[in-house]
Formats: sequence, structure tokens, C-alpha cells
Amino acid sequence: MTTVDLPLLPLGRGSDLSSERGVECPGDLPPASDPDLVARALAAKEKLGDKVFVLGHHYQRDEVIRFADVTGDSFKLARDAAARPDAEYIVFCGVHFMAESADILTSPEQQVILPDLAAGCSMADMARLPQVEACWDALAEAGVQDQVVPVTYMNSSADIKAFCGRNGGVVCTSSNAQTVLEWAVDQKPEAKILFLPDQHLGRNTAVLKLGYSLDDCVVWDPRLPDGGLTAEQLRDARMILWKGHCSVHGRFSPDTIDELRAEIPGIQILVHPECQHEVVLKADLVGSTEFIIKTIEEAPAGAAFAVGTELNLVKRLADRHPDKRIVFLDRTVCYCSTMNRIDLPHFVWALESLVDGVVVNRIEVDPDTEHYAKVALQRMLELPGKTHDD
Repeated sequence: MTTVDLPLLPLGRGSDLSSERGVECPGDLPPASDPDLVARALAAKEKLGDKVFVLGHHYQRDEVIRFADVTGDSFKLARDAAARPDAEYIVFCGVHFMAESADILTSPEQQVILPDLAAGCSMADMARLPQVEACWDALAEAGVQDQVVPVTYMNSSADIKAFCGRNGGVVCTSSNAQTVLEWAVDQKPEAKILFLPDQHLGRNTAVLKLGYSLDDCVVWDPRLPDGGLTAEQLRDARMILWKGHCSVHGRFSPDTIDELRAEIPGIQILVHPECQHEVVLKADLVGSTEFIIKTIEEAPAGAAFAVGTELNLVKRLADRHPDKRIVFLDRTVCYCSTMNRIDLPHFVWALESLVDGVVVNRIEVDPDTEHYAKVALQRMLELPGKTHDD
């Protein structure tokens, strides 16, 4: 369940221009019951040859990930696309903000396609540009704007990245958040950080990596007047966290950790830093999706893990490592609903349209937004340490 006030739109119809993603799906999709979908996807991909480059995010369905030329997290995939300038079409099996990042980093001649425009991200949608601009104005009224460095997580829309670029800010990933926040703190005397849009990654990094206290952090709620904060609270805060979260990572609970430890002796709790602070505190290991994958790959046979990240990936890791016990850190099945929108019918439709010379669902970022989003991304890339993993 999302806390953002998104309009209810009929499935596959309409659009919300202030949202991170649209939902129009022109054209007729092949039925999911078509027994030839796999063969059709293989045939279309073969016909397109080197003209198409398929990116598959780790959270995608197995039926789609099998056709990916590369797999990874969002920023890594965008950079992989940029490294393939001869590919005319970039088919991004992920969500909208990821396709935007690919369009920003690839050449103007390359066309980025998202098989289903309804594949958005609830977290990214929780910070819209008008809301962030209103927050920025409130920081000015409180007399602290000059001290604030805006930092946005990669999981944000292009216009939020551009906002940070225009205002001396930067982008971060889940693996380099500490390095980025340390850079931000050094930019101004008594610097404050406005962290968008995931409060949990911001809080976990500030408290566990930078040594801040929970009292140093306040949460700006865009649905409340002045974010629900007083000018005094803004002046006292060191971290101003946006009230956003991942609908998947935010649901893991510390109670389940206790139950699994009692049930499976020696189990290691391995979670993503988008999880709630109470969950991260109880975990044995915390890190990005790439960190989670690497940790499990390098673990000895017989190791047991409860993994707090998206279920498609957890199931895939369990299938790939039958010599280890890998369980999902939740009693309830929970896929990322928007990631799951990229299914085989949408994928086949997108590829067959390209074979017919029709580019569908192209993702284009306007030149001004692209310029300032690149400014924020470049600031990140110039920092030492890990800068390419999510």
C-alpha cells in the first residue's frame, strides 16, 4: 500500500502528468495464454540482432529476465546501455525512472523503450517536483536553505535529479550513499541534507555510517502544511528526510527476524538499506542488491540466509544456490507490483513492433532536465569509491 495521493486510473488507461510514470499502452498485446510467446520473443530478438540491447533489472520476472543481454541494478544497467552506442534500441525491462536514466546517459541517436509505461515506482512517485519545490521554499522561509544540500536516491524521477543538479546537489545509490552524504556535509558550513525520496536509506546511512543520532533527523511530509515541521525543527535538524519509502522493502518487520532466528539456527539476516531502521539494526548484513547477490554467491555450502529484498530475486537466488538455504524475510508473498508489469506479452509486443519499424513507449527526457540531471550524476561519479552499483 502506498501513502502517496496518486489518482486511481483504470488499468492501462489514462495518464498522470505530475507522476513519475504514465499508464497509456497503445496497441494490442498478445494474450498471455499464447503458447508461442517465447518463440515469438526469440524470433523478434534474432531479427533485430545488434540493433536491440535488452536490459533486465534484478527484480524482473524470470520469463523476461531470460531475454536480457545484461542484468543488474538501475544505474549499472543505464551505464551498460551507454557503453553500447551501436545499439539503436535499448529495451529496458525495469521501471520508468530507470529508463529515464538510460535515456540521460545514452546518445541522442539511441531510443529507450519501456515495454509497459505503467511500470513506475511508488517510491519515486512519492516525491514530485512541485512538492519538492514547495519544500525548498519552506526551507528558505525558515532561513536555512543556504545550508541545505539536496541529495536524491537513484530511485527518483529525472526532474528530481535535475532539481538537485540545479541546486548544488547530487545523486546517490544504495552502495555509495555514505560517500555521497559525507561529500554533501563538506559542501557548506553546518550543512544540512535534504534526502529524497526514501527516508529509510537516508536515516540508515546518516545514523549507522555518519554517526548522526535519530534526533538529528526529521521527516518532511509533503502532504502536510510546511511538511509537518516547525521552522525551529528545520533549523535544529541535520538530516531532513522525505517521507517516502519502498513498498517492498518497507514491509519487512523485526518480528519476522526474531521468528526466523528461532526457527533456523545460524541463519544470517541479509537486508537492503531501504528497509526500516528497526529491521536494519537487527540484521547481520546490510547492502545493495549487488551486495546481496555477491554475499550469497561467496557463502559456503550449507549457509542459511533470510533475505529482505524483492521476491523475484530471492527466488532466483534460491534456485541458483540449492546448496544453501535461502528464504524470504516475510511470511507474505510480496512482489514489486510495478516491476512485475513488464511481462512476456508486453515484451513481445515491444520487440515485434520494432521489427515492424514502429517504436513504442519511447522514454525521452527533455534537454534541460537531462542537462541538470547529468550535473547531479556527474558529481556522484567524481566521488571516490563505489559509484556504479545500486
